[in-house]
Amino acid sequence: MNSPDVLAPAKLGPLTLRNRVIKAATYEGLSHKARVTQDLIDFHTAYAAGGVGMTTVAYCAVAREGRTDRHQILWTDEAMPGLRRLTEAVHAHGAAVSAQIGHGGPVASPKGNGLPALSPTKHFHATSLSWAQEASIADLTRITEAHAEAARRAIDAGFDAVEVHLGHNYLASSFLSPKINHRTDGYGGSLENRARFAREIMRAIRDAVGDRIAIIAKMNMDDGVPGGFWLDEAIPVAQWLEADGSLDALEMTAGSSLLNPMYLFKGDVPLKEFADVMPQPIKLGVKLVGKRKLKAYPYTDAYLLEDSRQIRAAVKLPMILLGGITTKSVMDLAMSEGFEFVAMARALLREPDLINRIQKDAATPSLCNHCNKCMPTNFTGTRCVLVQRSTTRTATWGKPEGYAS
Repeated sequence: MNSPDVLAPAKLGPLTLRNRVIKAATYEGLSHKARVTQDLIDFHTAYAAGGVGMTTVAYCAVAREGRTDRHQILWTDEAMPGLRRLTEAVHAHGAAVSAQIGHGGPVASPKGNGLPALSPTKHFHATSLSWAQEASIADLTRITEAHAEAARRAIDAGFDAVEVHLGHNYLASSFLSPKINHRTDGYGGSLENRARFAREIMRAIRDAVGDRIAIIAKMNMDDGVPGGFWLDEAIPVAQWLEADGSLDALEMTAGSSLLNPMYLFKGDVPLKEFADVMPQPIKLGVKLVGKRKLKAYPYTDAYLLEDSRQIRAAVKLPMILLGGITTKSVMDLAMSEGFEFVAMARALLREPDLINRIQKDAATPSLCNHCNKCMPTNFTGTRCVLVQRSTTRTATWGKPEGYAS
């Protein structure tokens, strides 16, 4: 059977996308006081005009204490007009738009939020130099419903899809991780118990919105730390989510914003750039132990393919391949391996119009060199540092509070 054309229209749940290329969720650092800015709109319309099938707004917290930065979007009445302007602007360029929703859990910023961070069990966060407190059953019930309400509001704001964050040791992912989750109740211990919270979130969203919006889950295959969640557990969790009927597509990711942030990205580690944007004493810590804590991993194209294909073999759900998607040939490889969509991040930060140019010439190379110097910029407006920054951007809201991706 012939592989699908990555540049042809494709169905994703109730959606028809103009092509199978999705701008992956990358925290933009361009919202202000939990509201949309014109800079944020411009950020996403650039990818829409540049040819992607769908762009992803990241990340929209479902609860105030779940933000990894105090300026991140919350699903409040005040935020809705700006979100509608954003979705209308993206639609005007022919692309769909997804909202990444989730709760930062132990990755969240207690100082910025003015509220304690939450975790399955008490956990120290080295970046914020603070403890996350154990989430109560009441917290889990409230946060589950907050995800459902966020999906309802996403529909009202004009979004075409929601991407639910089950990765990077954000709250749902931290419940999956045996390294972080030491609970002894029905949400800890066995894999089935550790997966309960993620499954309840996804079920609540599906029950709330039906098929009025596409539902994607972004889930870890591997935390990238000894004793963490790993592929042998990710496979059954993916199968359970499929059996629950709560998903239209599954996107596999890796790494921990809490414990090993470079594991997802591969490539160079920009230690100097990280130190430059950090407040003291974290700046000093990065200089002293950064090489040990921010580990380097070699970059190759399609670097999550080998593990993702094991999930692909275990489920029938449409899947989105993330990680090192840079050229038409890599996209075609993903299609030949049975993936229905690809998600791109750094290559599009470097060249927002890359898809338009690939449509004109399939041999178009990517200019991204995987230096990862874009990573520290999410504190002041995510961008490729090799591209001259627009003077209209104003989102330099203050000092960084945590990692977001």
